[in-house]
Parts: sequence; C-alpha cells; structure tokens
Amino acid sequence: MLDGVVPFPPEYAARYRQKGYWEDKSLAAVFDEIFLKFADRVAIVAHPERITYRDLSQRSERLALHLIKLGIKPLDRVVVQLPNVPEFVYLYFALQKVGAIPVMALPPHRYREVRHFVDAAKAVAYACPDRLGDFSFTEMAEKIQKECPCLRFVLVVGENVPPGFISLRKLLAEDSGLSPDVLNHIHIDPTDPAVFQLSGGTTGVPKLIPRTHNDYAYNSKIAGAAVDIQPQDALLLVLPVAHNLPLACPGIQGFLMRGARAVLSTSTQPKDVFPLIEREKVTHLAVVPALLIKWINDPSIGQYDLSSVRVVQSGGQRLQPEVRRKTEDLIPSAKVIENFGMAEGLLTFVRRDDPEEVRMETVGRQICPDDEVKLVDDEGLEVPDGEVGELACRGPYTLRGYYHAPEHNARAFTPDGFYLTGDLMRRHPSGNYIVAGRKKDLINRGGEKISAEEIENLILGHPAVQNVACAPMPDPVLGERTCAFIIPKPGSTVTLQELVRFLLEAGIAKYKLPERVELMDEFPLSHFGKVSKATLTKQVTEKMAKEAPAQPRP
Repeated sequence: MLDGVVPFPPEYAARYRQKGYWEDKSLAAVFDEIFLKFADRVAIVAHPERITYRDLSQRSERLALHLIKLGIKPLDRVVVQLPNVPEFVYLYFALQKVGAIPVMALPPHRYREVRHFVDAAKAVAYACPDRLGDFSFTEMAEKIQKECPCLRFVLVVGENVPPGFISLRKLLAEDSGLSPDVLNHIHIDPTDPAVFQLSGGTTGVPKLIPRTHNDYAYNSKIAGAAVDIQPQDALLLVLPVAHNLPLACPGIQGFLMRGARAVLSTSTQPKDVFPLIEREKVTHLAVVPALLIKWINDPSIGQYDLSSVRVVQSGGQRLQPEVRRKTEDLIPSAKVIENFGMAEGLLTFVRRDDPEEVRMETVGRQICPDDEVKLVDDEGLEVPDGEVGELACRGPYTLRGYYHAPEHNARAFTPDGFYLTGDLMRRHPSGNYIVAGRKKDLINRGGEKISAEEIENLILGHPAVQNVACAPMPDPVLGERTCAFIIPKPGSTVTLQELVRFLLEAGIAKYKLPERVELMDEFPLSHFGKVSKATLTKQVTEKMAKEAPAQPRP
C-alpha cells in the first residue's frame, strides 16, 4: 500500500468483500469491461462532438501509453486541474490504466492551493488548461515547477503550450509507438488509492482524501441505484467534474457504469444550459442550490422543453423546501432529490418515493446497509433520537484516514474508526436525517467549503491588521458568504478593496475572498473565552437587514 494511506482493518475489508461491496478490481479493469460492453453507445457529449465508449477506450489507452513512455508509473501522483472538457475524461481514465493517482484540483484553485497539492502529494505531473478567461495557468505552472523539484511534467490543454510543456491534444493525436500489451503487465492493487479528492478542511488548505479502487467503484455503483439511472439516460455536467459529486456520486462514473451518457458543459448560464437540456433530452441534473435557484428564477426557463428531466440531484448545501417546490412546479416531470455527501465517503439520499414531508425536510438516509451512522455529543456518546449530535460514520466507502496526516487523523477519527464529520444533525422519525448546522469552522458558499482559519491566517499578514475573525453572513442564493471582522492596528484602517487585492496577490481562489469587511474594536467572546462567531454572524445579519429591505425568499 502507498505510504501515508491508512488501510481498512482486515476484518472490515473481509466483510466488505464477503458482502460484495468490494470486487477487488481496479477502476481500469471495471471500466475496460464497461467500455467493451457498451462500445457503440454514446458515452460523452461535448457539443458538437459525440464520443462513443469505444472512442473513450481508445483515446484513454493511447494517452496511457504516452504517459508510460514519459515514465509515469503506478502510484505516481498527478494533479489534474481541467474544466469540463473531453480531455479531462481521457486523462482520468488514462491515469487509471497506468495506476497513477489523479489529485482532483478545481478550476478556481490558484497558486497557493495548487502548489500545496503538488507538494503534499509529491506530484510528478500537473495537467492544466493554457488559460481560462484572463488567467494563465501555464505561467502559474512555470512558477510551481521551479519551486517543486518533484514536478517533472506539465500537461497542457489548449493552443498555447510553452516550450518544455506537453500538449495533451498532441499526445491524443499521435501514436506512442508502444504496444497496448504493456498495459497488461501493470499491477494495480485495488486497495490502493484510485484518486485523491480534496477535503473542505477547517485548518488551512485542503487535505488529501485517498479513495481506493474498491471503495470508489462501489461508491458510484450504489449512488447510481439511488437516482434510478437507465441506459438511455443523460446526465448534464456543469459542476466542475473533478468534484466528488459530478465525478462519482453517481456522476460520470455511475452513468458510464450503466451504459448511459454524460453531457459536458463549461457554462452554467441558462441561455446555454436550457437549450442543451432540450437538445440532448437530459434526464438528470446534478446541481448545488445556488445554481438551481439561478436557473428556476430565469425568465427563459418556460421557453424550453425540459420535460425529459426526471431527477434533479442537489448536494453540497441545504436546499430550502420552497426551492424544491418551485423546481417541481416549473419542471413537472422532475423529482428533486437532495443528497448529503462528502468527499471522505458517506452519502445519504432522499428517495424518490419518500413521503412529501420527508422529501422536503430531510437530506435522506444512508445508501448501503453497512454504512454505520451515529449522532454523538461532545463526549462521544450517542444522543437520543430527535436530538442534535455530530455525525460520525464508517463503512465500505468511507476513508479511515487522510493522507500523511497522523496528527489530524487522531482528532478526526474515533479509536474504533468512525469519522467525525463536524456536521450537526438530528434523526427524523422516518429514519432520514436533518442538517442542524456544523461544528467545523467552515463557510459554505454555494456548496464550496471555505476554511475560515485559512483566510484568517492570510489576512493576519496584512500590515494594517491586528486581529481578524472570518464568519459567515447570510445570502439568499449562495446560502453564506464570508465576512471578515477586523480589528485594525492603531491608526490604521482596512477597506474591502484593499483586502481583496492583498489576498489575490497571495494567490488564493476567488471564491474564498471575503465579500464584506466589518471593523471592530474588540471581538465578542464565548463562555470559553473564544471568539463567538455565532454572535458575529448575528450582528452582521442584523446590520444587513437594516441596510436594505428584506429580500423575498426564492
């Protein structure tokens, strides 16, 4: 096993095999069978291209051979930061064939995050677009490569590939000169990581989540059953496909497992999305609440035939009942299914046949009989049904430890292997769960989890800042945005514009930027002497209510 990965205890691994959850196949082996079985069906739509399972197999195999020729080996780590383009899919499956491990960076990540991923994973390669909008990824890659000796290769999608970097499109267009037989000699242990997902961690930049071949294949298989995928179905992918939800819950993996197809889009705009749904007869939408709210409040929604949509899967953030009802009124063919999940593993889904009240009020229940879930108090004792407790879980697709993080693992896991999620929940009489908040110091901006501590540590570097606390402020669409409460140094002041400029120079993703600054003389404290962020949130909420008339709920 790769050093730094915490294995499942042998007795649990034996149980998961005996019950058929783990099939002891690599993802490459699983999908080789699928690509062959559905060879003539369309697997990926990236307008105007329609890519069959055979095309996907051949292109990922060609790319895998090029990677081998470069010297990329099993268990090598490769940071992948690509938008929703076919090259992402080809590279993902090529890495599976090689046995190398993709680290799933997201398009909004910038220097600070990507450099951390390269360094933490000791990545040998980094895949990126040449640029998106006005941002040059290749310039960032040049800087990171100079600072990280482990990074030997930069793979680029786009027309502008600097000298010394490698064009992914060129590799896909050229023969490697290697026989495909070399792939048959690669040994991949299905208990090793197939992919590193990223935590929404509260301490600094994200930690790496090892998802094994065994558990990630099962993750997609069981999630697919929860959303009723049929072979003729189509999933619209507008969320960044590297995210756990669109990649594997069930995501592109789950749809391909059932011979269905995935429709890629790099735009989330209604003017692009609605015609795509109509043209491709999309049956499943994977969204976060902020995106769904944007779509259902766009006047053009009534101008398109969206009657093919059966399932709207919402995750990443609590979905208000009013949004669910409005969605089902506007798209009568669809059922909104909320799911709660985490890159660390456990998934809960509302079922299509749950009673109306249960569908509207809960985030569902676990999807595997061996998903062990309990709600615990601060002493680790289970709380009575109906009371709020911290969600703790373990099971056949939930990690047993973060990568190379023994100190954090000692805090995040119980001695008997339950992962302490930091999410506060209570059990509904139906057996489903209701989100009641969280213990972790996170700000949930439209489904993107922002570590308050990470942003605070950066802001403390500003020469005018004496102390800072970042806390969520409410937003009718995104749910929460970040407010920076700042105690300036004597004689100094700080504006939002200055702070944003300072943080952008630090190289962080834009979604992490504070969107309001409140200057303070002192912070309110809890009974334990800590900054009371609940009080800060309450103060800014009341202040915002006085500044503007109340906004109607979506």
